[in-house]
This record gives sequence, structure tokens and C-alpha cells, in this order.
Amino acid sequence: MQLDLIVSAKKIITLDDTRPEATRMGVIGERIVGFDEELDGCTAACEEDFGDAVLVPGFIDAHCHTTWWGLGLTAIQLDQARGLDDLYERIRAEVARLDAAGAAPDAWVHGTGFNQKHHGGEFPDIKVLDELTGDRPLYLRHTSGHAAITNTATLRLVGALEDGFENPTGGTIVRDDAGAPTGLVEEAAQSLIQSLLLPYSNEEIAAALDAATERYAAEGITSFCEAGIGGGWIGHSPIEASGYALARRTGRLHARATLMPAIDSLSELSANSADFRGEGEGLGVSLGVPTGFGDDWVHFGHIKAFMDGSLLGGTAAVTESFCLHNHGGDNKGYLLNSPEKFRADVRAAYRAGWPVALHAIGDAAIDLALDLIEECQTEYGDNGAKNRVEHFGVSRPDQIERAGRLRIVATPQASFTMPLGDQEMKMVGPDREGWLYRTKSLLDAGVVVAGSSDLPVAINNVRVALQSLVDRTTEAGQVMGPDEAVDAETALRTYTVGSAIGTGQLANKGTLTRGKLADFVALSDSPLTASRIDELDVIATFVGGTASFDSRA
Repeated sequence: MQLDLIVSAKKIITLDDTRPEATRMGVIGERIVGFDEELDGCTAACEEDFGDAVLVPGFIDAHCHTTWWGLGLTAIQLDQARGLDDLYERIRAEVARLDAAGAAPDAWVHGTGFNQKHHGGEFPDIKVLDELTGDRPLYLRHTSGHAAITNTATLRLVGALEDGFENPTGGTIVRDDAGAPTGLVEEAAQSLIQSLLLPYSNEEIAAALDAATERYAAEGITSFCEAGIGGGWIGHSPIEASGYALARRTGRLHARATLMPAIDSLSELSANSADFRGEGEGLGVSLGVPTGFGDDWVHFGHIKAFMDGSLLGGTAAVTESFCLHNHGGDNKGYLLNSPEKFRADVRAAYRAGWPVALHAIGDAAIDLALDLIEECQTEYGDNGAKNRVEHFGVSRPDQIERAGRLRIVATPQASFTMPLGDQEMKMVGPDREGWLYRTKSLLDAGVVVAGSSDLPVAINNVRVALQSLVDRTTEAGQVMGPDEAVDAETALRTYTVGSAIGTGQLANKGTLTRGKLADFVALSDSPLTASRIDELDVIATFVGGTASFDSRA
């Protein structure tokens, strides 16, 4: 038999219990057709010998923000600034660049990746920002994505300086004791600034996806889940899915995409009551486009809803006050809308057939997310894919048990541990350190853990994340919740099998199995036995049997 591709390596780790290891794998089209002795007598149009390398299933980032990151690659990289003077100098240089290029007086100054930890916990002074930028609008995104920093010119444009201004639901323009804006903009209030920038064109989105997913391929990522498109402060265009389709059609999508429509993007729909769990009304995508609609490269997944904010910003909804935060006094964060509004919207989307992915970082938000998932599952049954709680950031022991009973998927970010773990531990204090971004206790309770980066909140180097799952060591050398560490194979399974389940794609991805997509990564050694997983090299990445990255080329 003539195959399209035969690959060979020192070892192929399949993660399929029926054939855990192999040394040869055959591919026809985009799918695996056999291993080792099953290939005897076969020839192939192409043969790839990876020598001493080890092949594993392609990595699946189950929660990231690809367009956001791609668009930000040309912005000021604020994560590289150390100290506010350095940050101010970078902004000054960008303004000078715009002036020298003859940019319009209202051209934006963009920056991304600000983290107060690099500046002694301080935020930029709006008076200094005003001096640097003048009348140019300014948009500096916090690394969490749940806050931004801006100047007076921008606040004037959005009406925040007018008498009678009211903060939007679920967000705030932060002000000092005298009532003057500080420049910090939290949560949904960012949409006021974004309304001046949106919508991006399909071409801009496709170009951002090209730049981003080319870099994904170099990290061994073959699939990703875009956690919120089309609406709210997380979306980039009401027709954002068209940007993905354009990227795919023009050869600029280098990894498979599962798209989560933001719940804000949905429309009220009516149909035969038999189609909406007997109620006849729900929330969905126009024309009743369902979850799973699309193909192996771009398709719709869960509906995404934000219950609360971020841990670093002190806006995650918790039941006990943060130990360290930016607002002074007792601060338990906040929900981004009323429980009643969340309940109405989530139920309406669910009965229209959508599984839900509920962003919940604080334990108070996790309580609400689990309530809504339990209600939906009890009243309406199964929607075809497991419901998800995104982040599951600060979780009490009783919530672990409940999540297991509900058989949900959780997406805690191991990638946060090294760069952000020290900050997170200070935020919650020693009594709650063990509750942060758990893994082992979730798995022990029967929860599926899907590996994810939340890029650009943290880097998407999967090897670093796998190492963090094993040792949970922070930048300062602390161990964040040592009881939550897992072994190397379990870690690898989160970014493969777990993420495939979490995106409803286990039939096609997650293991190297005959009939599944030929998405795989060649590593310099085995992640199951390496002394440091984070020191392994990505030799090549293949999507559907075709190289999306090859360091040997």
C-alpha cells in the first residue's frame, strides 16, 4: 500500500493504552493509519526519520487569546520594562516613532503586558502619561487582560470626565480619593476604550493569526481554543469567525482553532420549543449555527462567559478578602454582573444547545459557576461536550468534590506558576496558597484538567508548563501547593488528552491512534523521563501529517 507519510523515531509515545509506544507511524491524508508491524510492506510518498527524537501527540492549548496576542506583537512590550522610569522611556520612544513616521495626531499609543510586579507594585502616574502622550490616545493592557492603563485624552474621548458619568456594569474607571481618574481601567470598562478601536477588519485578524500561530507551531502546539470571540471586551469584531476563516483559506492558520463565542455576542433566538428544551427561546449564533459547526481546522466550541475578574488585579470574586490588593480596605473582588443576569443568559445559551465555559477565578465565582452548570445539566441534560470552568483559580476543598461530582472540565493554568505564582501567593495569603490553580486534587476527584496558557497572560511554552505541573516552583523558588504536583505522564496528558476532552475533540485528537488526526510533535527527548522537561527542544511540529514547524529545515 502507498501511504502519504511514514515517520520513524527512537520512540513514539501515543498515550493510547492499547498501544502505548511505537517506532513507526503511517499517515494517509491527515489521518493516522497504522504503526510498526501494521506498516510492513507499505511504501510512502514521504518518509521522515527523526532519529533519536521522541514523538508525542500534538499539544493542545485549551484556553488562550490568539488574536489579542497576535495584534499585540507590534505594540510596546511592557513586560520587558523594569521600573516606571524604563516604562516611561519606552512610551516616550513610541511617541517619538509615531511623530517621526508622520502618524496622525490621533494615532494610538499601544502597549501590552504591564505587570506591577516589575515596578515595585506601582502603577504609572497618569500625570506623567499625559506629559508623554499629549492628545494621543493611549491603551496599555495589563498582563491579566482584565485591566488597562490610559491617559486623560482617552478618558475624555470616552466621556469619563463628564458630570454624571456612570461606570458600565461589570467594570470601573478607578479614581483617587478626590474623584480624579488614576488611569486604571478595570474589567468591562475597558470596552469603553475598545469601542474607539473596534471592529478590527478580517484582514487584520488574519494577519494577527498568521503571526501568532506560526509561533504556536514552534512551541509544538497543533490546536488551540480561542477563549472568547465576537463580543464583550474580549472580542475583536462581531464577525470575528470570518477572520479565522480568511486565515485558513489563505494559508495563514498554522494550528487548528476551536472558537468560543463570548456570551455577549449571542442573539435572542426563537424556534420550535422542541429545539430549545421545551421553552422555544434561547441565546445563540444567527441562523442557529450550533456548537461543533465547522471543520477540523476551524469550528465552534463552548460559549464563554465571564463570572468575575482577575487574581492579579484583585477583581476575582472571593469569599474572604485578599491579603494584598490595589484598592485598600476589605476587598473581595466582584462578579461582573448580577447572579440573576448570569443565570438567565447561561440557561438560555445552554437550552439552545451550547455547552458552557464559565470564567471563574475566585471561589465565590466558582460557587456561582458550579451552581449554573448543575442547574443546566439537571434540567436540560447533556450538550455533547463537558461543561467547563475556566481557570478554577482559588478553589476550596468542597468545590473540588462538587466539581468532580458534576464531571466538569477545569482549565487551571500551570503556566502561571513560574512567572506569577509569587504574586498570587501574596494575594491570597498562606492559608489559601494550596488552593491556587490546583491539578492533582481535581484529577483525583474525577475532574478533567485541560492544559492551557491563557496567552498572553503567560507564555505558551508547553514544556515550561509541563515542568510547572511536575514541580510547581515559582520564580522565587517557592513551591506553590506542593500537594498539587503530578508526575510527568499525567502532566503530558493534560495538554493532550485532557485538552482534547475539554474541547470536545477526543475522537480526533489527544492520542496518536489509528483513525485520528496526524498531529504530533518531535521532541529532543522523552518528556516522561527527562530530568527537566522545560529544557527539551521542539524539533518539529506536524499538523495533519504536514510540517507546520521544522527546525531541521
